[in-house]
Amino acid sequence: MIKILIIDDSTVIRELLYEYLTDLGYAVDLAKDGAEGIDRALAGDYSVAFCDIHMPKKNGYQVYREVSAKKPGLLFIMTDSLPGPLAEIAQKEGAHHCLIKPFDLEQVKKALQTVLSPSSPT
Repeated sequence: MIKILIIDDSTVIRELLYEYLTDLGYAVDLAKDGAEGIDRALAGDYSVAFCDIHMPKKNGYQVYREVSAKKPGLLFIMTDSLPGPLAEIAQKEGAHHCLIKPFDLEQVKKALQTVLSPSSPT
């Protein structure tokens, strides 16, 4: 079973993604900020992480950098409500996708299909 980690300081976003992704059959864990996200990502066996860019303690770019250095196989889908340089830099360095908030659930599903497809760069 594919395991997904959702790292977002918004309770609404965490709960929405949790409900949707578990309904699709994925195993999902949650982290409420960047520091917790790093800890969970490094301790768990996840295939994909949805990671918000703007969070307390550690921003999404910092999470991406720290985790991908130790777990380069973890696929990152960044989320951002204020598109800017951090999301762009993360994508240039290897983050696999970026969803702009507010996103709809069909965009979430398509992003997952894209990063999990065999032809997707990892």
